[in-house]
Amino acid sequence: MQIKFKCKHMNYQETLDWLFSQLPMFQRKGQAAYKANLDNTLELDRVLGHPHKKFKTIHVAGTNGKGSVSHLLASVLQTAGYKTALYTSPHLKDFRERIKIDGEPVSKQYVVEFVEKHKDRFSEMKPSFFEMTVAMAFQYFAEQKVDYAVIETGLGGRLDSTNIITPEISVITNVSLDHTALLGDCVTKIAPEKAGIIKKDIPVVIGEYEKETAKIFTDKAELEGTSLVFADHVYNVINSRYENNKRRLSLKSAINNSLVDLVSGLPGIYQSKNVVTAFVALEKLMESGLAISKEDICEGFDKVIENTGIMGRWQILGNEPLIVCDTGHNEAGIKCVLEQINEVEYSHLHIVFGMVNDKSIDSVLSMMPVNATYYFTKASIPRALSELELQKKASNFGLMGGSYKTVLEALEKAKEMASVDDLVFVGGSTFVVAEVV
Repeated sequence: MQIKFKCKHMNYQETLDWLFSQLPMFQRKGQAAYKANLDNTLELDRVLGHPHKKFKTIHVAGTNGKGSVSHLLASVLQTAGYKTALYTSPHLKDFRERIKIDGEPVSKQYVVEFVEKHKDRFSEMKPSFFEMTVAMAFQYFAEQKVDYAVIETGLGGRLDSTNIITPEISVITNVSLDHTALLGDCVTKIAPEKAGIIKKDIPVVIGEYEKETAKIFTDKAELEGTSLVFADHVYNVINSRYENNKRRLSLKSAINNSLVDLVSGLPGIYQSKNVVTAFVALEKLMESGLAISKEDICEGFDKVIENTGIMGRWQILGNEPLIVCDTGHNEAGIKCVLEQINEVEYSHLHIVFGMVNDKSIDSVLSMMPVNATYYFTKASIPRALSELELQKKASNFGLMGGSYKTVLEALEKAKEMASVDDLVFVGGSTFVVAEVV
């Protein structure tokens, strides 16, 4: 689809329209937008003068938690006084969330000017949305002379556009089933894709030890001649509780039994794993000479929302009834969300739920609680599963409720039906959450 504009210069919205409509984008289209090589990324990098070489980076991959870990790391670096860039995806409300420095999104003007300046080259090369966005981020970070950039992979790792960097450390949170059509239909096929970010002499932190995939990571690290640790072998979480919309936890060292007390501004029960992963990564960076203190870590974790603007992680949208949203969307992510729901006291559970059509839908639905009232809906993107089809599939698992054409309509109905001491949960897809935050 080609969009023609009468004006010589595009404004911000027209620029986004051009990006989203003319260039393939995995987030909206799915498999058709996936490129199985780094050719375009390397060419864009060459054209721009290799901007990624002008700042230090931390690379974060993984199926679940990589966004939270990235934000935790960036928050700590900011607290320690470093000019800190953060590249994440997808965005929830505004494209500019993907590209931030010290919590501030890139300006609309920069996005417009970058696209205008390189539009002719883009039209020739036909890079994907993601390839172009990574190039924009790296160029912006270089021009702004950042000290560190925390870079989250978009999809997989080995062939991800971000994988041209040589980071100070590589972090892989975990491996579970997601994007199976592109990355593989079992964790032993997906793990080598994540392991693709492991590079020669660059230390590696794996968040969670998993028997099925551990050897894939250790073998790759050995091949690259670098050190690797599993974060959950370094620290155990011995206490974790939800208090004042924060997560208080105690970590016990597996090496010397010392205790570390931390508070995370991300309150989900599943954030305990992400805190351990980020904490071990920061310790490794400190060992290699990064000047941050334990106080910086404590403050950075506590103030992660204020520092980075992260949204959609067990985010409270209202009280009486308590309304919460969370971006967990695959089997492992939904499992964590359900654990968090079990921590909350409520009278009845209402679930506003939508999914995209390339997920393991049946396996997710099989996990969902039957003693809840459902409001099946769809996000306004092409990949969204129809609310009627989702309702039909869900009924096979004893999940009952009505269907609603829009997320906001579904949420309004849930609020209307809920009593003050009920819990309304909104989720199933990042794109569902994007419409309520």
